[in-house]
Amino acid sequence: MKQLFDDVSFKCSKLVTKNYSTSFSLAVYMLAPSIRDAIYSIYGFVRFADEIVDSFHGFDKEDLINDFEKEYYKAYNSGISLNPILNSFQSTVKEYNITDDLIQAFLKSMKLDLIKSDYNSLEEYNEYIYGSADVVGLMCLKVFVAGQDQKYEQLKGEAMRLGSAFQKVNFLRDLKEDNLVLNRNYFPGIDLNSFDEKAKNAIIKEIEEDFKIAYEGIVKLPIEAKFGVYTAYVYYKKLLKKLENTPYHQIGNERVRVSNYTKAALLAQSFVSYKLKLV
Repeated sequence: MKQLFDDVSFKCSKLVTKNYSTSFSLAVYMLAPSIRDAIYSIYGFVRFADEIVDSFHGFDKEDLINDFEKEYYKAYNSGISLNPILNSFQSTVKEYNITDDLIQAFLKSMKLDLIKSDYNSLEEYNEYIYGSADVVGLMCLKVFVAGQDQKYEQLKGEAMRLGSAFQKVNFLRDLKEDNLVLNRNYFPGIDLNSFDEKAKNAIIKEIEEDFKIAYEGIVKLPIEAKFGVYTAYVYYKKLLKKLENTPYHQIGNERVRVSNYTKAALLAQSFVSYKLKLV
């Protein structure tokens, strides 16, 4: 039965999410059950593409990402793929009318990671973030609003800013690995040799502004999505605070993390705020 295969496919996307990101998996679990599978499928798709360009050293990454793209479109056109991640994703794309421009923008940024090491202008920086993060937020927003185009347009700007904030936090947290392992520098004019407290604080200020605008959209989300998105927002805000309190030279030498104990405390805090209608 095709339905059984589809169920297995969505379970595979859920497994990918749980194994690659406990924090995001927790946030998805806070969403309404009716939309969790769709978000798992989006995460599975973007995670596999990201893994190709970031982790599959020793393999032909260009061939892999091109094949991944071709297999996605084959799945979309035929309505099935034996790759369960692509099978679940194409189903979500059709159900929630995720437009192809979002997928193409995402794949473009992933391919840039294969050929581009430095982002020397604000335009290049913003273009990469749009494709690697903003559009992922927009894909999720398509699911959250369940096809309501007016609601989607209303929340589009804030969803993009939340995606930007998450991505910039990741850039700051992963500064050492991006520079020394992947030979990438996303922040214009900044590398490990010139990175200092002033540069760190400028980045944090930029991210805080993204979060401020993103929050205005979170409070307007449908009830099915609000608590889950707010949970992710609170987690990333905490991670940003830890980065702010970490001396700049340590950010370049270690990966800042939020402990499981703190994550549990943040979840409890988020739940109380949500129940008291403070969000």
